Amino acid sequence: MSVNESIDLNHPIPVDLIKYDDRGLVPAIVQDYLDGTVLMMAWMNSESLQKTISTGETWFWSRSRQEFWHKGATSGHIQHVKDLRYDCDSDALLVSVEQVGDIACHTGERSCFHQLDTTTKAAPPADTLSDLYQTICDRRDNPREGSYTQSLFAGGDNKILKKIGEEAVEVVMACKDDRSDEIAGEVADLFYHTLVAMSHHRVSIRDVYKELQKRRK
Repeated sequence: MSVNESIDLNHPIPVDLIKYDDRGLVPAIVQDYLDGTVLMMAWMNSESLQKTISTGETWFWSRSRQEFWHKGATSGHIQHVKDLRYDCDSDALLVSVEQVGDIACHTGERSCFHQLDTTTKAAPPADTLSDLYQTICDRRDNPREGSYTQSLFAGGDNKILKKIGEEAVEVVMACKDDRSDEIAGEVADLFYHTLVAMSHHRVSIRDVYKELQKRRK
């Protein structure tokens, strides 16, 4: 799906621009607005799409119950719409939301796409930094012998902050040399060690994303 059009909730497009199937429905993929995690897929019709645009919260059409449902109306896990897009064929929607309670699935999981197979559950993939941060936190909470990340935690602030300083200098030097491959590698090292420091101080990467979103506005 190539998503190339954005719906401004303050100046929404006419809902009849969307191409509905023969049942009058269009699939809506819902993702977290901060880290891009796919939370769920549901169906909308023209009226539920209009409700979504006018209220700023997701509304869907239940095929089994043949009725509208306001996501989170019962559970409290409402989805506040941040962005609404449609694809190049105008027959699919991408809805970026702030998920209240960080639970989108009726099973209590963050995402409906938490199953790898019939026996395994796992957090759905998010952006690279969020996934890396979760791995770092796992090393913090479940130490593994021989883990470099664990050795940083064991050294505390002195070791972690020293590495951040060293990596920051390496980024500066790579930029001075104007070597794009070296810059990418050194920035990756700086990102990683910064995430370790954040994890050590129990600062969520989502809080950083929220701060960046505020500054973007």
